[in-house]
Amino acid sequence: MPTVPTLTLNNGVTIPQLGFGVFQIPDDETTAAVTEALDAGYRSIDTAAVYGNEVGVGRALADSGLPRDDLFVTTKVWNSDQGYDATLAAFDTSLGKLGLDHVDLYLVHWPSPARGLYPETWRALEKLAAEGRIRAAGVSNFQPAHLHRLTEGSSLVPAVNQIELHPGLQQAELRALHARYGIVTEAWSPLAQGALLDDEVLVTIAGRHGKSPAQVVLRWHLQLGNVVIPKSVTPARIRQNIDVFDFELSDAEMDAVAGLDRGMRTGPDPETVS
Repeated sequence: MPTVPTLTLNNGVTIPQLGFGVFQIPDDETTAAVTEALDAGYRSIDTAAVYGNEVGVGRALADSGLPRDDLFVTTKVWNSDQGYDATLAAFDTSLGKLGLDHVDLYLVHWPSPARGLYPETWRALEKLAAEGRIRAAGVSNFQPAHLHRLTEGSSLVPAVNQIELHPGLQQAELRALHARYGIVTEAWSPLAQGALLDDEVLVTIAGRHGKSPAQVVLRWHLQLGNVVIPKSVTPARIRQNIDVFDFELSDAEMDAVAGLDRGMRTGPDPETVS
């Protein structure tokens, strides 16, 4: 079973650098998928209220028999639940569905700038962190202006910003801002939903290492220092995605992957999500 390295967040909490995402997995399939992931060696599971599968995640965690301290569980507050009181209530609902007494990382899912509630929402996460009900507080899909507003108005700097990030959308400016603030970059859609996996650059590098293009992309993320959360319901792919710690990309190979950046989003623009 692979040993997944960890990164230390800005509050001292450690997070596995590779985890398992459950976006778009129906609740009735989630328990089996998470069980497979845990058996393969994943210890970090990323879900969200809006995914509708927190119950399935919680069932798999309970059935695993693994000590709670060995697990890292992330969930997120949805846009319609933003605001101080609404966020606290939404957190209680998520915690009940997961069957846990705390989560390791709680994220504001989108800035939803049209609502204008994310600073108020962040105050709720500050309270949850102070009470020990979340071990770390973070955000997702936040752009530089949103991060500036949060950090200017709060003593609590987000531990993580989970953003769409893959070779086709490398977000160098945003990652540089994270580095200045001490925010860990976490990549969702790390494989661009497969859109780039037949690219000649990735295929060539994969052949050189005896790996798949997907494994090359995940290795690229790890070497950049990102946290990465690939998702699959296929047992073979779940196991393949964690089998990325027995090879290393050269500087030239990292540069070649960097050359694939084309500003290509697979998801929505964070400025327009309401």
